[in-house]
Amino acid sequence: MAPHRALDTDVPDVLARMRALDAVLPPHDGVAVFNRVYLAVTREVGRRIDTGGFTDAGAARTLDVLFADRYLAAVDAATADRRPPACWRPLFQMRRHPGVRPLQFALAGINAHIGHDLALAVVDACRGLGCEPADLEDEYDRVGDLLVALEERIREELMPGPDLLQLADPLTHLLGSWSLERARDATWTAARALWALRRLPDVAEEFTERLDTAVGFAGRMLLTPL
Repeated sequence: MAPHRALDTDVPDVLARMRALDAVLPPHDGVAVFNRVYLAVTREVGRRIDTGGFTDAGAARTLDVLFADRYLAAVDAATADRRPPACWRPLFQMRRHPGVRPLQFALAGINAHIGHDLALAVVDACRGLGCEPADLEDEYDRVGDLLVALEERIREELMPGPDLLQLADPLTHLLGSWSLERARDATWTAARALWALRRLPDVAEEFTERLDTAVGFAGRMLLTPL
């Protein structure tokens, strides 16, 4: 697992990058759909940091920026025709598929970002702050609670319609196989494992690659054309 670059941006810089992407991407592009969701999340995290919504605002800011930076790095890689991490490849490959619905794009992006990037961002933040994962657990949980609340809103906004139609919709059954809360719990375990393996770089690298591959597999399932 290669060390991440030093923190040299803040939440406003991340928001500016996401707004710039929103301005240039076609509205129905799958990456654009996820970017709009993530822009709302990051805006809310920044607001809560500024208003005292986190016990340690500095730690929350560091985690938030390092977390977002991994998504933006994946976008940069795809834009430059380089291979992004395996967890992001399904979204970039399927971003214009007419048989994939907006909610699938949004949740596939959340899956990649939570399932893979967040675990590595926790380790990045611990290295930068000189702390243990346990010291970031409160910030991790608060960000996770915000994501769960926003996921519920996303599902309502991107899959409207009467309940009976939703029950009969294959999208309902497909997305019922994935849970943000379960993904968040698994990610915390992965972050703790990676931290424990930091003095065994070969093992940590293998663990990270397998995590990346597994999350990418789940993303392909979420993007099944309907």
